Amino acid sequence: MTSSDFDATVIGAGVIGLSIARELAQKGLSVLLIEKTDGIGRGISSRNSEVIHAGIYYERDSLKTRFCTRGRDLLYAYLKERGIPHKKCGKLIVAASESQLAGLKALRTAGIGNGVPGLEILSRDEVADLEPDLTCVAAMLSPETGIIDSHAYMLALQGDLENAGGVITFFTPFVSAHFKEGVFHIVTGEAELTEITSRWLINAGGLWASEIARAIENFSHTVPPLYYAKGSYFTYTGSTPFSRLIYPMPEPGGLGVHLTLDLQNRGRFGPDVQWIDAIDFTASADRRDAFVDAISTYWPEIRNRTLSVDFCGIRPKLSRKNEPTRDFLINGPEAHNGAHLIQLFGIESPGLTSSLAIAEYVSGLVTRD
Repeated sequence: MTSSDFDATVIGAGVIGLSIARELAQKGLSVLLIEKTDGIGRGISSRNSEVIHAGIYYERDSLKTRFCTRGRDLLYAYLKERGIPHKKCGKLIVAASESQLAGLKALRTAGIGNGVPGLEILSRDEVADLEPDLTCVAAMLSPETGIIDSHAYMLALQGDLENAGGVITFFTPFVSAHFKEGVFHIVTGEAELTEITSRWLINAGGLWASEIARAIENFSHTVPPLYYAKGSYFTYTGSTPFSRLIYPMPEPGGLGVHLTLDLQNRGRFGPDVQWIDAIDFTASADRRDAFVDAISTYWPEIRNRTLSVDFCGIRPKLSRKNEPTRDFLINGPEAHNGAHLIQLFGIESPGLTSSLAIAEYVSGLVTRD
């Protein structure tokens, strides 16, 4: 086998790429993490609700359930050990009408089956004792749900990577790669191109994962199409009366327009679901009225507040609008004729929560031969 510059090269310095690169470097591999922008987490990793999910919503035997529940426990332990700001504040999933009660109970049954502890259906009066301003007929309490300073978390991952000898380079877009004699020859750069060699190539490109995959010679047959679901976020005037996250019942493509809190107890709403054809992070106030209508089903007071557009994120999905949501897709060497190539597709929510578990899994696919 031809010698190489690195044992592993990871594409994309979002939370998934950082977690994988860190894990491999801590195993003693020489690791290069390449990122086309000027810093870590510039894509979807910094455009989300910053929620640590418990693992309620996903199919029982799915990768999303496996990685979310395992990742949740790993993440809480890591955040506590490193002193990274977070809070296990819990959340309430709200049945706004009697017609939603059966769905709420089914959600609890599914969550218990997924290994989520502490799920409890609360009556209207019990909810009022916890959150007096919340309007509902019942709600499910999820005490394992929390919030995180995602940027502080990613900075810690970057520090771990570099302390273990890993290298991260910014302004380094991936151009192409081909596999020859057991080694990937990887071309990066823009006006001035550079070639490096690596025994393993890991595509953690998020929204751009399929585009990256199509530029890897001889493996285009393994590339699934990605579809984009844009989600807007709004903030509101005044203080929040809630101490927990507030979620409606889930909707096709997302979890509904929910209230999340940051670590200073400031509230924001989102995301909604807007299917788009191209990546566009432009936030628009056009969704305001639809947000007010959705939020007022569980917090009528929102009609007396001023909603202001904040930012938007985009989910990389493997399913189209009106199709069932698909699981994470991680293609390893078996999907690539034995080549040392690992590609991750459709890593949307609960990707942040799952990040350490995904890194653990990918690391297990990487061999030293």
